[in-house]
Amino acid sequence: MAEKCELLETCGFFKKYQESWSVACKNLISKYCMGPKMAECKRKEYRAKNGQSPDPDMMPTGDRLKA
Repeated sequence: MAEKCELLETCGFFKKYQESWSVACKNLISKYCMGPKMAECKRKEYRAKNGQSPDPDMMPTGDRLKA
């Protein structure tokens, strides 16, 4: 079984975009939420620094998705 981020169940980005058809979202989830870049997730960094979760539209890279 693949490794998964310990914050998946509470991650706004994952909850909002896990069912997305977007190739970009699927790639981010496979790399940051369930893959080799988990430790580089800017959402985790934000949460540690601010004591709360970032906006769901903040990607694991730290960039924001445009509506």
